[in-house]
Amino acid sequence: MEAIILAGGFGTRLKKVVNNLPKPMAPINGRPFLEILLNLLSNKGFSRVIISLGFMAEKIINYFGNTFKGIEIKYIIEETPLGTGGAVRLCINSCMQKEVFVFNGDTFIDIEIENIINQWNRNQNLIVVGKYVSDASRYGRLFTDNNRIISLEEKKISGQGLISAGCYLMTTDKLLRFPINKPFSIEKDYLITEILQSNVAIFITKGLFIDIGIPEDYLKAQKLLTNL
Repeated sequence: MEAIILAGGFGTRLKKVVNNLPKPMAPINGRPFLEILLNLLSNKGFSRVIISLGFMAEKIINYFGNTFKGIEIKYIIEETPLGTGGAVRLCINSCMQKEVFVFNGDTFIDIEIENIINQWNRNQNLIVVGKYVSDASRYGRLFTDNNRIISLEEKKISGQGLISAGCYLMTTDKLLRFPINKPFSIEKDYLITEILQSNVAIFITKGLFIDIGIPEDYLKAQKLLTNL
């Protein structure tokens, strides 16, 4: 299996607690967060990972090199910020398989990989991994019907809800209509169109989910990810 990891962000909201490091290298009990994520992917059978880099790219490249626990690593560096969609579009040119998982480099999600693959094999429609959380205001909600996503709700509306966990499974031709090296959002510029065409499936994970993008959750991750 092959994956793209989006690890090029500036980590602006984490600067209070993590200085002089790219966000994916934020230490969790002395280990970079990205190391914990790559360890998870290795344990789940991934053999190749393409990491999209930007801010302080050299710190990540120098730490991991070209392999990690049986995973071949290829790095793609954005010359200018491309957004989530633009970053994936750039990485797709380096994919070697017809389908690829996409992960956020600041999000740990312990997905049920075999179940997702089984769902994928039924129709090979784009899959968004969803997660029920107690407060969806930071993410925005997903609304579903018959295992399909039918709409997205804006952020900042509080309360329990189903959110996108920032993990996707798609064929590598899905974003080819977008120009390369042009910024766009995978959520706003791509998913919304696909949802209107009823082409987006949902897989709701029960696995551990933690996004370290804000100081409060970064501190929670120190406990939740202790033994990983």
